[in-house]
Amino acid sequence: MLRIMKIVLVLTVAMWGLVGAFGNITDWEGTKGAIAATTSMSTFEGGAESWRATSNPAVIMAGAIFILTLKIMTGLLCLAGAWRMAAARKHDAAMFQHAKSLALTGCAVAVFLLFAGWIVIAESWFELWRSDVLRDVGLGSAFRYGGMIGVIGIFVGMPDEVR
Repeated sequence: MLRIMKIVLVLTVAMWGLVGAFGNITDWEGTKGAIAATTSMSTFEGGAESWRATSNPAVIMAGAIFILTLKIMTGLLCLAGAWRMAAARKHDAAMFQHAKSLALTGCAVAVFLLFAGWIVIAESWFELWRSDVLRDVGLGSAFRYGGMIGVIGIFVGMPDEVR
């Protein structure tokens, strides 16, 4: 049962990535708008005047592609990892542990996206922590997602059987 729960949790991370990517694609203007609001630093007083603030379309597009690409990678890696885990679920502990590698890589990609994208770039570089409008919506969500996916990755990565 523990192995099945690990597979199901990896599938939820895959769903997070793929549903999120779908949302980014179907609301591409909204995706770019959220990035533009962050990079322009216009959602808090004095931000737009900062030398860091930018409305450069290339920077906005690079951010949107970064997010979309890493969400798709997360989803596909976790799907492939769940598939391999399901195929190995009745085998010995070493084989099941080995089957987790793609799933754990998918979780790591998601945590990288959320930490690098939101904490390092948005919060630290573009000072999103100063924005009453986007702080909880962006940073709070990223922290929750990153924390949950990180915990799932740690749980899935733990050996199932003690020898």
